[in-house]
Amino acid sequence: MTKLVYVLAQVMLLNILGVVNCIAVEQKLSGLIDVRATYNNSEMSFVSGGLGKFRFDPQSHLSLAQAGLSYRANWDNGIAAHVVSNAYWDGVKNNLGITEAWLGYKGLPSANGFRLSAKAGIFYPHISLENVATTWSSPYTLSYSTINSWLAEEVRHIGLNVGLQHLGKFSQSAHDIGFNIETFINNDTTGAMLAWHGWTLSSRQTLWQERLALSAIPALYGGMLAAQAKESDPFLELDNRLGYHVSGNWKWHGKGKFNAGYYNNNANPKVVKQGQYAWLTRFGYIGGKWKLPYNIDLIGQFMLGDTLMQSPTGINVVDNDYHSAFLLLSRRWEKHRLTLRVEDYGVVDQDNTIDDDNTEAGQAYTLSYAYQLQKGWFLQAEYNLMDSQRHARIAQGQNSHALEQQWQLASRYYF
Repeated sequence: MTKLVYVLAQVMLLNILGVVNCIAVEQKLSGLIDVRATYNNSEMSFVSGGLGKFRFDPQSHLSLAQAGLSYRANWDNGIAAHVVSNAYWDGVKNNLGITEAWLGYKGLPSANGFRLSAKAGIFYPHISLENVATTWSSPYTLSYSTINSWLAEEVRHIGLNVGLQHLGKFSQSAHDIGFNIETFINNDTTGAMLAWHGWTLSSRQTLWQERLALSAIPALYGGMLAAQAKESDPFLELDNRLGYHVSGNWKWHGKGKFNAGYYNNNANPKVVKQGQYAWLTRFGYIGGKWKLPYNIDLIGQFMLGDTLMQSPTGINVVDNDYHSAFLLLSRRWEKHRLTLRVEDYGVVDQDNTIDDDNTEAGQAYTLSYAYQLQKGWFLQAEYNLMDSQRHARIAQGQNSHALEQQWQLASRYYF
């Protein structure tokens, strides 16, 4: 992995040095400062190794929820370089690091409207319709949906993405259609956190090479999972196999857009190295964003998948099916934005591993209001409710059912 990152960095540097003296470059520095006061009645946060569904530990907190910085350089020949870093000082896990770093190319459209693009480096798969603001933040809510909370935590990689898009304006059409194919490495453990703490509501993006705490699962202590380290490394390559992601998108200018795709990390689920298991994780998804009357945005996404982790002899240690879906309504007028999001999520445990029941079912509700004080500066208040049934809580001395509530007040400054 380190060698590949080094090679990518060299390629990026050579391209920059090769064009900087002869081709004009446009550079942009942007970011987000999010200072937040939070109160919740949850259990210990999943970030701390608990089974609480929220990012922050229970009771009151004042935090730097996100300090994000994005640098982008665009050259006239279609090459672009992009690096995103994030910092957190949240009383749970304070850290600073890189979340994305890639080199891209976007060609000029052909006479009939076709355009080729490519991207290589560390990046998110093109899935989210919600996290579309600077540094992969959401302009709608403080806490991401359960789908995008999981993407922020575990679903990132080193990859190569190639896309082909047809621009409708070349044929007097309001419709754009695109297709992307992606191959990648460094995400063999994806699925571990979804299995062992379930779906969450978070606003924290895992930093590259950051490790994630696991809860006190009884099977980790002398059971079937005894070989697992007490932390998960989410961006690790264990089996030297390429994963893939294919997706399509359609945009109707002035109306809305839709996307759909299939993601498969193609991991060998029998591999375990240095306390980390490989998980075969696959999912399909579909989503859309549509403009309704009265300046209302409607966003919806649905994800359905499975994840499998086996012993070296082929015994199914963790075998889960999972799903999540949300609908979001957001209205912006003058200096105000009001957003409502409802979600349904679940995991079905299909293995027979003792003391590791990952089954859960639940719903989540979010109500968020933002007021723009001046350009780039917003005050935002939010209420989150998660109603879930999770069997693993019993093994850790808790009730299987939890009704968790969270209140947040943030000052967010985009620059």
